[in-house]
Order: sequence, then structure tokens, then C-alpha cells
Amino acid sequence: MYAYLSGKFAFKSPTQVYLDVNGLGYEVNISLHTYESIQNLNDGKLYTHLQIKEDAHTLFGFFEKEEKDIFLLLISVSGVGASTARMMLSSMKPDDVAKAITQGNAKVLENVKGIGKKTAERLVLELKDKVGKHFSNTNSIVNFASSLENDALIALTGLGISKAQAEQSIHKIIRTEPNITILEELIKKALKAI
Repeated sequence: MYAYLSGKFAFKSPTQVYLDVNGLGYEVNISLHTYESIQNLNDGKLYTHLQIKEDAHTLFGFFEKEEKDIFLLLISVSGVGASTARMMLSSMKPDDVAKAITQGNAKVLENVKGIGKKTAERLVLELKDKVGKHFSNTNSIVNFASSLENDALIALTGLGISKAQAEQSIHKIIRTEPNITILEELIKKALKAI
């Protein structure tokens, strides 16, 4: 309904702002990530999402469009509400959430308050492809991780290893060593893990 709001920040806290748009004040719920971006600004623009429920109309605001996009993907998963998605984006940067999902790293997501093991696994399962496609142009870290995984997968299946077994091994290595960047090293470790 509202793509964004632009105006003066009449009030700011780590969880909420009042945005004055030509004399009309909007109460907007924000993440800690957005607060860090706007805390020293007097005015600005927030990309918004209006959540309509029977008992409330709640406006969520995001300093970056990428943060709004990941928020919308998160709330599309059953069991993840707007409050939980906002908590995730307060605990982790949007890039880190996207990276954890594309790398299948449910353990990182479990560290967020309100996210249990099943919810973390559901997030990875349901959003891995969507996040990979959506953020491949705007997020080089996610794109790089995905291409590294894909290259390793091609190499392992070329060696005669089943796709499912290769994927499982690659994800295991990336979960335990998220900073791995060398293809040959990933392939060797994945072979040992099979």
C-alpha cells in the first residue's frame, strides 16, 4: 500500500520512529539495523510495509530496500511473523540473514531469539532459492557463496557422487567453515566429509 515514506524524524528509538510527512505523523516500527542507519539523521526516507490484522494496522519501516525485501521473504514463511522477522533483522544484518539462508546455515538463524531449530530449517528450506535469486544481483557475498557451492557441486557430481550426497557434504563444510573461499579446498573437504 505504501512503498515508502519520506519526511522528518520527530521521534526515534531503537524499535520505533515517528515520521512527520508534511504534518502527518506516522508511527513506524523499525529494526535495530535501520535505527543504526538513521540515528544521526534529522530526516530521511523509509521503505515501508503495512501489516493489516483484525486488531491492528502496523507499519514497518526499513532504511534499505534490501532489508524490506528480506523482511517480506521472512514473513512469507509459516510460523514467522513480523515481530520475529524484525527481531532477526535487529540481531543480524540483512546480508548476514541472506547469506545464512543461501548457505543452508540454520544454526546461525537459531541464535536469534524466537527462532527454534524447526523454524530455522523451514526458513532455509523455503527461502534458499528465493533469496539466492533475489539477492544475486545486489549481494555479492551471497552470489559468491552460491557460485562457490555450485562449482563444487558440479565438480563432485562430475566425480560420480550423487547430487544429494554432494549437496549435503558441501553444506556441512560451509556450515562448519563459513569463511571458506577457495574452490579446491571446499571440494577436498567435501570429499573427506562424504
